[in-house]
Amino acid sequence: MSKDEIRIQYSGFIIFAAQVVGVVTGVIFTLLLTRNMTQQEYGIWSNIFDWMGYFTVLSGLFPFWVTRFVARGKEGAIKTGLLANLIVGLVSMAVYLPVISVVTRTLAISGAYMLVYLVGSLQMVNLYLISLLESCLRAVKPQTIGYGFLIEEACKVVLAYVFIVGLHQLFLGAMLSFIIASSVQALYYLRLLRGSLRGLKIQWNYLKEWLKGSTAILYNSVGTQAAAFTIILLFYYGGQAARGDYQAAATFANVIGYSSFLAFALYPKLLSRQGFEGVALALRTVLMFSIPMTMIVITLSQSLLTVLRVTYGSASPVLILLTLDTLVLLLSQFYSTLIFGVERLDEDAKIPLKKLVRSRIFKVFTLPYIQAAIALPAAYYALTRLAAGQPVEAALWVIAINIVVHAGTFLGLYAMMRKSVKIPVPGRSITKYLFASSVPASLLYLGPHPGTLALTFGTAMGGLAVYAVVLLAIDKEARHLIVLITREIKEILRGHAHEAPEVSVDA
Repeated sequence: MSKDEIRIQYSGFIIFAAQVVGVVTGVIFTLLLTRNMTQQEYGIWSNIFDWMGYFTVLSGLFPFWVTRFVARGKEGAIKTGLLANLIVGLVSMAVYLPVISVVTRTLAISGAYMLVYLVGSLQMVNLYLISLLESCLRAVKPQTIGYGFLIEEACKVVLAYVFIVGLHQLFLGAMLSFIIASSVQALYYLRLLRGSLRGLKIQWNYLKEWLKGSTAILYNSVGTQAAAFTIILLFYYGGQAARGDYQAAATFANVIGYSSFLAFALYPKLLSRQGFEGVALALRTVLMFSIPMTMIVITLSQSLLTVLRVTYGSASPVLILLTLDTLVLLLSQFYSTLIFGVERLDEDAKIPLKKLVRSRIFKVFTLPYIQAAIALPAAYYALTRLAAGQPVEAALWVIAINIVVHAGTFLGLYAMMRKSVKIPVPGRSITKYLFASSVPASLLYLGPHPGTLALTFGTAMGGLAVYAVVLLAIDKEARHLIVLITREIKEILRGHAHEAPEVSVDA
């Protein structure tokens, strides 16, 4: 096994570990909200971010190409991308402010929440900055994104406690916590990249190429947001409580998606033609963690939701379905990464539109439109005819429809991937992961279901520990992975993998 593979593992584990820690901080933050908000109010809080998503649709226009340029050592890419994304973010904020006023009136949302919708525009600018900065760091030091996430999470929880508990500012305090914490995260990233922002000129020729290529990114972003409109339909036709149930379930279902970070460093490795040998290992590692997490979340679904608020316990089926949907999305994301990573059309810092339109990248970008064409009319019918006035059933129908379209997308991506990278499906490994996961899942299902925060998380950790013991006993690859991790830690402690305080990639 090569050193490149180990570094992919190392970066992935750093970010994954940060995300796991973020589960704790995320639950604490969510508890501060759900214990002080009704389900309807939590639905409104979630709706704020639903609408912000439509105005941050342009945040990925340049980062997609910046990662590719930085990974290939193109000078001035970071500085050019940062300026461009900041300008787009400010323009988006200027458009958001008047539009959201009309939207809230149309949806008959109380004027008491208007200030929070407006203040949220500052968070949009942060998202544009962070999206670009993380795209740069992903190309050279992916693990620093994990550190930035931890900084943001810690600040957010502390600030939320001060604003919500200390100052009794619920909605506004929660939003300010997001904004200030994200600003600190952006400043940390800027400090890491300061060496690449000094001295080098803005490369306007890059911007010209990115603008050409960004027509495809915009095409994809519009399609993605169109497919995500099912959540807006859920809020409007299913009701605020239905959106609150969905968001409560997403708090725990999203944990499954964190496994994707175990392969986070694979993309820049593929761009620089160094990561092909690590593809199979990365897939096994992602599945090794995502499968047991999926089974444990499903088994403890009612206990997890009850921790947030007793009234969310009835939404247990929502969490079960949403967890399965998240697993399908995780696999789709992995195969999308492979397809993007092996595409060479922009290798010479040029993005020819004709080649882009014929590329596999563009085919992947088209998939959300197919999803939207199927999901939107199906969701509208289900919400208006089959689940009217039933919040839990409304959320279940929307998720079930999404699972169907996401599974179809996954099959399409898998077919495209087979033409790009030949990797066998690790059937034997998957069987071992399923068997090892079934042991703690069975024990948790048959045992008493906890109802407090400490017991629930303790039980989940105990389940993962049982999985680890069983898997290490039956899987040689899992034991070898422990050896690799141990070796990497020893090298870090000896100073061979010393982290520089500043990341410079253009010099």
